[in-house]
Amino acid sequence: EAEARHQWHGHPGKVKLLVYSNHGGMGSYRDAMALAQQNATTPDVSQVRHMASSSGLALNLEQELATDLGVFARLSAHNGNKETYEFTDVNKSLALGLSMRGTRWGRPDDTVGVATVVNALSDDARAYFAAGGLGVLIGDGQLNYAPEKIVELYYALHPMAHVTLTLDYQHISNPAYNQDRGPVSLYGVRVHAEF
Repeated sequence: EAEARHQWHGHPGKVKLLVYSNHGGMGSYRDAMALAQQNATTPDVSQVRHMASSSGLALNLEQELATDLGVFARLSAHNGNKETYEFTDVNKSLALGLSMRGTRWGRPDDTVGVATVVNALSDDARAYFAAGGLGVLIGDGQLNYAPEKIVELYYALHPMAHVTLTLDYQHISNPAYNQDRGPVSLYGVRVHAEF
């Protein structure tokens, strides 16, 4: 990971580049598809796991636009030819967001934010899931593919020192990359306390 900090019109910002390689027991989507075709079964990456590597990169930009306003952008890509090793089934992603502290409405410790994310699968992953394969969090036997699109809105309230209460709303189009599903609305509440 490399990070560069800078000033833009008197406001701090930073750019980070992450290049990574996961090593472990993981199956190739193509191998799973080939085995399934030979045996006339549903593809299953657990049947073709062996020690392998899978790599990717992420580029992150954070920039203060005003003393109470910031923006971020994140672009990530993964080769997507093997099963997801950790987290969730995403091979390409673009995220953009904006956050504002509550100074303008008399609550300088509060933050409101909005973000949008577009996630996509690789061609190998798309074929695997369309054939009925299962992933870490997705797979339902069929796939009418479309990129997953998420819009999130949150408000982080500081009702007292050392406590943050965050109200969160997410709207997800094409959940799990399937345009036959959704859209879905998710509501959340998080409480964070420090002692």
